[in-house]
Amino acid sequence: MVAFQFLGELLLEFVKGILNIFFSTQNEVGGIFGGLFRIIDITKYIEILNSYKQSFGVGDWIVAVLGIIVLLALIVGFFFVLYRLISRLVRRYFSKKPLNDDLLDEIARLNAELTRVHRSRERLLDLQSRMGGTIGQRAAQEMAESEYDESVIGAPQGVAAGMSGGMVAAGGGVAVAAAVPSNIVVSAAPQTSSLSNPTGNRYYKLIEIDELFQGEEPPQYEFNNDVSLEEICDNIRHWACKERRLFYEPRVIRLFVSALATTRLIILQGISGTGKTSLPYALGLFLNNPATIAPVQPSWRDRTEIFGYFNEFTKRYNETEILRAMYEALWNDNVYLTVIDEANISRIEYYFAELLSIYELPSRDNWCVDLTSSGWDTDPHFIKKGRMKLPDNMWYIATINNDDSTFSVSDKVYDRAIPININSKGIPFEADEEKAKSYRLSYKHLEEMFKEAQEKYKVSQENIDKFNKMDDYVIEHFRLAFGNRIVKQLNEFVPVYVACGGTEIDGLDYVLCNKILRKFESLNLNYIRDEVDGYIEYLNTHFGEENMTESKEYLLRLKKLF
Repeated sequence: MVAFQFLGELLLEFVKGILNIFFSTQNEVGGIFGGLFRIIDITKYIEILNSYKQSFGVGDWIVAVLGIIVLLALIVGFFFVLYRLISRLVRRYFSKKPLNDDLLDEIARLNAELTRVHRSRERLLDLQSRMGGTIGQRAAQEMAESEYDESVIGAPQGVAAGMSGGMVAAGGGVAVAAAVPSNIVVSAAPQTSSLSNPTGNRYYKLIEIDELFQGEEPPQYEFNNDVSLEEICDNIRHWACKERRLFYEPRVIRLFVSALATTRLIILQGISGTGKTSLPYALGLFLNNPATIAPVQPSWRDRTEIFGYFNEFTKRYNETEILRAMYEALWNDNVYLTVIDEANISRIEYYFAELLSIYELPSRDNWCVDLTSSGWDTDPHFIKKGRMKLPDNMWYIATINNDDSTFSVSDKVYDRAIPININSKGIPFEADEEKAKSYRLSYKHLEEMFKEAQEKYKVSQENIDKFNKMDDYVIEHFRLAFGNRIVKQLNEFVPVYVACGGTEIDGLDYVLCNKILRKFESLNLNYIRDEVDGYIEYLNTHFGEENMTESKEYLLRLKKLF
């Protein structure tokens, strides 16, 4: 067809324009612009069209129009690619901001130089201590200038700024050095900054606790042994109402106290603003030992967020508030509550995994954690060879919100914890002045009350048998088993719940709903849809239609999701 010859000439003209850009025999700039002009020279293309159009038939015109459209697309695409290439070159060579690679190289160079400065400063302090006095200002000035002039003077603005003492700010694993002007005089006096450790004590907060408690009389626990767990729950509720204007249902307080008897980790979950954080904080005040609040950050990734870490550069141990509270708890028998606030902003199993494993050990003598690989003579009293025993009198309360901004909590965590749902605001009531009393209660006495309740209100063998049969039913119909751990928790939780004023069947209902049925959420809901009604009928048959209401309501809510 004639149209194909026409399209060949159009394409040849376009290719000649491109070749003219790169292989022109003219001056380089003229050749580039000459080639660009040739690519978009419409008059040339029209001239080619005019030479062929007299020979075109209907089919030729269709092919020619499609070819012209393709040619226009090629021209537009060529100039778009050229524009992107020029833009990238301009940003690379004319931008005022250095590229990331250049900036990181500069940071690495400054860190290396600053490390040399710190070593010189340590030599200066060591020289002072050996001379038994201060070094002359002139000598210190000369030494500082000789070091600083060769290292960080002239560092780019924005990367290094003047800062006395040569501090290093570490963030995200990249240390950013700050330059020190050469006219700053290095003090010859001993320093206790983060850059050195002249005292030889690497645990500053823990040493302060030793100094505070050594030689002090242990606290006196004035507590009436005739007071029952039910009365304690009632007192907590009325005290919170009177002193903190917090209104909790009696059932919530019972669940919380019963959870203390069952596990070291309690999960308070529900909508925001229902008093999840306020509950353990109020209980700490009620026991005259305020709780430690540790707000979780999205960057929490490992055990160092709980236990801290030893800084090899400063020769200090970075102590967290949680570690400080742990260590203080070793000095007395108070009940210690640590609130891991907004716990699922990061993944709980990342930073809390070691504690979960330790508390699974049957013997409390094995509840130990290694803080460092070796011991110093100056280490705190309860840290031997870098190892510290975890206190028996500390509980952890994790508050979580289930929304799009948080992570889901894994079965590993839920299985080891007692979850408590707080999804409604408490109804205001008038506090009873006689009941609104606070106690100084020792954890040993509290655990004795738990053991007495577990002996006195043992779960009936009839209900234990029903739960064992239900395990077989759940395996058969849902391919899910709840294991021995949950049975152990049931035998510890339900008796204390009864002693706190609840009933055995309500305690069993709570364990079933929050420890077993919760696992259904991980199943394919369409798969279990036909089994829900049968399970509700099973509960009605074995426990009665008027009982296990929380579990039945949960199953019906699951069914609505289908």
